[in-house]
Amino acid sequence: MKKRLVALTALPLLALVFCNDRESKAAPPTPPFSDAMQQRPGLVHHILVTDLPKPFATKSVDNGPDVVSRPAGAMPQAPAGFKVSLYAEGFRNPRLIRTAPNGDVFLAESRSGEIKILRGIDSNGRAQQVATFATGLHQPFGIAFHPAKDPKYVYVGNTDSVVRFPYAAGDLKARGPAEHIADLPGGGRLRGGGHWTRDIAFSNDGQTMFVSVGSHSNVDEDNDAQLEYHRADVLAFTPDGKNERIYASGIRNAVGIAVHPDTGQLWGSVNERDELGDFLVPDYITHIEENGFYGWPWYYMGQNQDPRHNGAHPELKSKVITPDILLEPHSASLEMLFYQGKQFPSQFQGAIFAAEHGSWNKSQPTGYEVIVAPLKNGKANGEYQDFLTGFVTQDGKIWGRPVGVAVMNDGSLLVSDDGSNSVWRVTYGGQ
Repeated sequence: MKKRLVALTALPLLALVFCNDRESKAAPPTPPFSDAMQQRPGLVHHILVTDLPKPFATKSVDNGPDVVSRPAGAMPQAPAGFKVSLYAEGFRNPRLIRTAPNGDVFLAESRSGEIKILRGIDSNGRAQQVATFATGLHQPFGIAFHPAKDPKYVYVGNTDSVVRFPYAAGDLKARGPAEHIADLPGGGRLRGGGHWTRDIAFSNDGQTMFVSVGSHSNVDEDNDAQLEYHRADVLAFTPDGKNERIYASGIRNAVGIAVHPDTGQLWGSVNERDELGDFLVPDYITHIEENGFYGWPWYYMGQNQDPRHNGAHPELKSKVITPDILLEPHSASLEMLFYQGKQFPSQFQGAIFAAEHGSWNKSQPTGYEVIVAPLKNGKANGEYQDFLTGFVTQDGKIWGRPVGVAVMNDGSLLVSDDGSNSVWRVTYGGQ
């Protein structure tokens, strides 16, 4: 098997090669591609556009995870020097998590339509308190605080709207009813397209509210412009929900968005299209340019045309922006953040952490982990590495599915997991 060894100078943790030491009925993927059984904390990945196969080089499969209960003693695995502990459990579909300026952690329980708050750390490393901030929401996901330093509102992205609650630091319950801010194209489920999550981020000056809205379809098969109206876009509004416009387009599903704290550049963690085979199309993390076009549904990864739209819109080919970091195809990259904590080693400062929820359209499961990608002066070099793994057992059973990432005020990393309905905490104690 051909092996590719990639040196990651920005994050020098573990220099590993792609390997697979388990018996399997299917041959392991050839580097630079991999699967969940090959993941190890510190394993470096660097996928290039030139590595991509032709469409339909392998069959498209429906291989969704059959999630099992967490086996006794099973724990996520982090690089040397890090420790993983269970911070909170017993949730119903815990999804995106964000830390308020005062240190409280807000968590969206999308299925129950609630926003929870996790506060503090007890002597066992668990959350001291879990409270219900708001109920009666419609598939909530995105959470944002405005203004950033001393927020007066908590914004929530329902699947069909943006609402906000009046807020003061320390509130464990919304001090007033939800105020409707903006309508959004709503609904949609997985398998065949239809993305329902809506994330929210504010520009560094607080004047622009960004909202990500995923496509209704996989590749616009029905060509119904109404179904895709203001979808596969990042929309922009003023904080009061007015002056709606398309900020960037052709982004199939930017599940998680974040604004770089230094450069002010918007970034997104994106789920790309399915049904072109095991190794197409890579999910990606990228900066998002104003008026930028990222290809969906006609092109992918730059000027590669989707064969299901052969010959369509040649005038757009030269306008497609190639993403910064190509991820393992079908990983389902969800929430992302820029690490600004002080606890982790200095090489992690400013790096991107992102949750990979895991595949359904791949013969060998992939994802089911948290990754980290280095940035230098706000720019990526295309590399990323496995950071938190172990959500898949040695015999291939899946018990955990990372969704959200957040940094506590002490610099530790929290990871929400809707497979085990838990929140994990990663701390650093040195070598």
